[in-house]
Amino acid sequence: MNSLPLSKAVEGYLINAAARRLSPNTIDFYVNTFKKLKRFFSADPDIGDITTGQVEQFLASLTTLSKKSLLGHHAGLSSLWRWATKEKLAASNIIREIQQPHPEERVINPFTEAEVKAILAAVDKSRPYRRPGKCECQHTIATAARNRALLFVLLDTGMRAAELCALHINDVDLKARHVIVMGKGSKERLIPFSPQTGQILWRYIALRKEETINAVLFPSARTGRELPPRELWHVVSRIGRRAGVADVHPHRFRHTFAIQYLRNKGDIYTLQRILGHTTLDMVRRYLAIAQTDIEAAHRVASPVANWRL
Repeated sequence: MNSLPLSKAVEGYLINAAARRLSPNTIDFYVNTFKKLKRFFSADPDIGDITTGQVEQFLASLTTLSKKSLLGHHAGLSSLWRWATKEKLAASNIIREIQQPHPEERVINPFTEAEVKAILAAVDKSRPYRRPGKCECQHTIATAARNRALLFVLLDTGMRAAELCALHINDVDLKARHVIVMGKGSKERLIPFSPQTGQILWRYIALRKEETINAVLFPSARTGRELPPRELWHVVSRIGRRAGVADVHPHRFRHTFAIQYLRNKGDIYTLQRILGHTTLDMVRRYLAIAQTDIEAAHRVASPVANWRL
């Protein structure tokens, strides 16, 4: 077995991760994990000398993280040690001996129709405000066309925030009404969208006629480059505050799409492919919510119940 300090092993792993075309978001998350691990040690130990107990102590020290974040750190460390084992820098993947954290199952709270309409109505204008000695007024949001288009895409496709941020203009086929998405694990998939979303996208792209077809579809207002998921979160959240709708974030549009898809008699297998899930576990959670709605509607609308037969 070869000997190499943890810091050097991390450098080698990150070169390998880039060569394997791991997504930039995944690499950034893993880099954050490795930085925390290096800070945990007072020195720079050889990766082959690190023990399971030490890694367990490191994970236990991350007391402020959610179980989902801990699971991500566990995955990053496992990937590092799997590579180190192949490179003969470690005897085995010691992370496999550490039980994975089970992330919390958070409540799925889709938007109502009224909330979505309120959000879309708040895209174009700022909140009313009053200047000294002036009447109450509003100003037009400079990025309104972009924001409206990205909200329609989120709601009509159910794609992840990172997937939306990575889109380019040439990923959108307005005639066939579908968009090509690169999802988790570098798996490409094709997602259809409605004629209404097609109109919104056509209008938005037409306004950017000077752009090349390989330009970013939804650029950052600050840099003009790819919109970071964190900036997307802030954009959507601000629109929600103007609309008076609580807890507005990109993933909630994904939940809303999935549940409405099932309410409107879409099938779970097609939904699984559209969402890019490898298993049906999450889709079954959406189905359970949609099924509850159907049963409640039946109790209200049943002729046998209403006629008291």
